[in-house]
Amino acid sequence: MKDIIGTALLDYFHGKYTEDIITETNISDEDELPLPYFFRSFNEMPSLEQKALTLVKGKILDVGCGAGSHALYLQEKGFDVTAIDVSPGAIEVCKLRGVNNAKQIDLLKLNTEKFDTILMLMNGTGIFQKLENISQYLLYLKSLLTPNGFILIDSSDLKYMYDEGEGGGIWIPGDHYYGELEFTMKYKKMESEPFDWLYLDEAIFENAALSSGFNFEVLDRGENFDYLAKLSV
Repeated sequence: MKDIIGTALLDYFHGKYTEDIITETNISDEDELPLPYFFRSFNEMPSLEQKALTLVKGKILDVGCGAGSHALYLQEKGFDVTAIDVSPGAIEVCKLRGVNNAKQIDLLKLNTEKFDTILMLMNGTGIFQKLENISQYLLYLKSLLTPNGFILIDSSDLKYMYDEGEGGGIWIPGDHYYGELEFTMKYKKMESEPFDWLYLDEAIFENAALSSGFNFEVLDRGENFDYLAKLSV
């Protein structure tokens, strides 16, 4: 796959910032994903991310680390952080910015370590792709946790993006869950193949977590139908 995010992050880091990433989904028009957002400081982060970063403990795994902003903040606080991403360019940027332990690897292939906190932010449920994959990912994540470890993960309920029908219901596609989106990304002359990305409402996520042997707790809610959840064994 084309490394669109990695290419864009490298451009930004090396002072070649001329445009942003353009995203589009099957339910929304084109939108900009600003590159400076990946390089935000703690004070520039949304409140849910700030809360998550204050709740971590012990050895930390930062999944989908991007440009490494979360990992860098925690590293500066003295934590042992492993940052992973599938994007080679993102991992290169992490290392250039000073992340000590950054690896280009798929989450499902990381099987040699245990962590006290697994951090999955910026719609961390997206990595599950579809409802049918949630159990596989949650059970694998559980295998990476120490006995008292936990996952801090955020997502959003996309119900607000659909038209409301009579009686307060919403008009949604009949063939799939309304939080299952198909994304494409564009950057300069690059364009990605369509890829799946999952947003989960609280009720479905809680049921999936309980079925996989987790306790599920919503720690906080944001202003855009987003929430931060804690999954503990």
